[in-house]
Amino acid sequence: MANPKYKVSDRAIPVSEVVDTLSDGTKVKRRIPRMRACSEKDAKGKLCAGHLKRWYFFGDEVKQKYGGDAEIYRCEHCKTLYLPSLEEEARTGTLSW
Repeated sequence: MANPKYKVSDRAIPVSEVVDTLSDGTKVKRRIPRMRACSEKDAKGKLCAGHLKRWYFFGDEVKQKYGGDAEIYRCEHCKTLYLPSLEEEARTGTLSW
């Protein structure tokens, strides 16, 4: 039985869109606002949920497509790359030493 305490939301759930696929098969997605965990699903439909970490040491293909100082995040488990959300302010240079 459903819990009557909470009503069903009428808002759409945001989804990370696939922006590009690199030559080695790595997917590049766009983060949704305030996203901290990976939303990629495996062949069985299981959610990865790996932590997204800022990635500074990316290869030449990523540098050519998105620039050498691009803000890139990478999942610690499945290695999917994420670009920052367009709705949030860029964090480039905020916490890097």
